[in-house]
Amino acid sequence: MELPYRFQQSVRFYFKAEGEAWLQKLPSLIQNCEDKWTMKIKEPYSLSINYVAPAVMEDRTKLVLKLCIPGDGFLDEVEALKLLGEKGIVQLIDSDRDNGIIILEKLLPGHTLAEVKDDEDACRIAADVMKDLSVRAPAYTRIPTTKVREEGLQKMIDQNPEGVGPISRATLERALRIFTSLNQTIKKRLLLHGDFHHYNVLASGQGRWTAIDPKGLIGEMEYDLIQFMLNKLPDQGVYGVIEKRVEIFVKELDLDKKRLLLWGYCHTVLATSWTVEGETFDESFYQGIEIFEKLYIANFGPLKDTFIQ
Repeated sequence: MELPYRFQQSVRFYFKAEGEAWLQKLPSLIQNCEDKWTMKIKEPYSLSINYVAPAVMEDRTKLVLKLCIPGDGFLDEVEALKLLGEKGIVQLIDSDRDNGIIILEKLLPGHTLAEVKDDEDACRIAADVMKDLSVRAPAYTRIPTTKVREEGLQKMIDQNPEGVGPISRATLERALRIFTSLNQTIKKRLLLHGDFHHYNVLASGQGRWTAIDPKGLIGEMEYDLIQFMLNKLPDQGVYGVIEKRVEIFVKELDLDKKRLLLWGYCHTVLATSWTVEGETFDESFYQGIEIFEKLYIANFGPLKDTFIQ
C-alpha cells in the first residue's frame, strides 16, 4: 500500500514515533475495517494527518471512513459529533475508540464551501451553518475550553524565548495577555466546532451545507469564526476581505465586534506560530496579525491587552 509522501511526513512531524508506528499499522487497520463492517474502501481523499476515504457497504450505502491516531483529539472529535446533534454537522454512524476509527455519513454532492466564488455568499452560508451548530456547552464533558489554546500559546513562549519564526516575543506575550483577558470574561459558553473554515463545510443537497471534522472546543462563537477568516484569502486586498467578513458575521450572528477582533488578533498569532517549520511559515496567516490589529484600532482605538469588557 503506497501512502502519499506528504501525508506520511505530516503524520511523522506532528506525532513523531507514535505517528510512524500508526503508519506501519495503517494497511492492516484498513483491511480490518473492510472485514468488520463488510465494506469496500475506495481510494482516499486528499490527506492531511488522518486517513479519510469513501467506502461502500454491502447494501451499497455510501459512507466515509476516517482513521485517526487514537488519543485526546480523536476522543474529542467523537464526543463533539455526538453532542452537536443532527443539525449542521455530519452524522456519526459508528466508531471504534480503541483503534481511532470513525464512520460517517457521506455528504452529497460534497464539494466544499471553498468552491463558492462570491466571498460574501460564502460568508453568509457559513453564518447559517454556524447558527445550526450553536449548542450550549454541556455541564460535563471531556472537551477542553479555549483555555487550552491560551496554554498552548504560553507553552510556545516558554519553548521559544526569542520569538517563533517571524513573530517576536513581544507579540507573543501581547497575544497571550489578550487570550487570558478574553477567557476570563466569557459570558456565554458554547460547544464550538474548533476548526471551522471553508474546507470543513460541504454541500449536502437541496441548498444545504454541513460542517465536518469538528475538533470540539468550549468557548464563545466569536472565537470559532477566526480560522474561517484566515482561509481562502486573495493575493491582493486582504484587509478589505477580512473587514467584510467581520461585518457579515457580526450582523448575521449578532456578535460582539470588539471581542471578535481581539480573538482574531490573539488566535492569528497562535495559528501562525503553529505553521512555523524552520524558516518557513504561513504568510497568509501572518499578515492577519497586522490586519486584525488595524481593524481593531479603526473601530475601537489603541489595542489594549487586558481588562477587556
